[in-house]
Amino acid sequence: MDNATVIERLRAALPNAIERTAEYRGDLSIYVRRDAIVDVARALRDDSVLRYNFLENLCGVDYLGRTPRFEVVYHLLSYSNRHRVCLKVGANDGEAVPTLIGLWATANWQERETYDLLGIPFSGHPGLQRILMPDDWQGHPQRKDVPLGGEEVAFSFNQDQIYAHKPFAKE
Repeated sequence: MDNATVIERLRAALPNAIERTAEYRGDLSIYVRRDAIVDVARALRDDSVLRYNFLENLCGVDYLGRTPRFEVVYHLLSYSNRHRVCLKVGANDGEAVPTLIGLWATANWQERETYDLLGIPFSGHPGLQRILMPDDWQGHPQRKDVPLGGEEVAFSFNQDQIYAHKPFAKE
C-alpha cells in the first residue's frame, strides 16, 4: 500500500471531501472538510483494498491565532496493509465536529477527552461530558489561552499551608 493509492481511491469515492493532502517523511495526512469526516472515515474503513479498520488515536490541537483555531486529528491503521493515515479536520471555537462513534466505539472516550481538555464539541455524541477534569472545572485546560500555573502544589514542607486555604481538608 502506498500513499498515492489511498489518495486516488478516496478522491474517486468522495471527490469533494478532501481539502488537501500532505506527506512528511512518508506519512500521509489528509485534510478533510468537517461535514465529510464520517463519510471519509467510513470509506477508508469499508474500502475492500484500503481497509483502515483501527482508530489508533483521536486528539485535538489548539492553533491559537490561526483560522480555524482547532484541529481534530485521527490516526487510522490498516492491519492488513500495514499502513497508516492521518485525517485532520479544522474547527473554530464552538463549531462541532461529527462523532465517529458509529464507526469505532473507542471514539467515545477519545472524543470526550478532546472535549474536556480543549472544548471541541462532537455532534451526535451520546454522552459528551467531562472525563478527566472535575465537573465544576471552569474552561478547558489545554487551550493555549489558559494561563499556566496558578494553583500551588502541596508538598510535605507546605501541605499544611496549602490545605488551610482549600475547601477540602487533608484527612
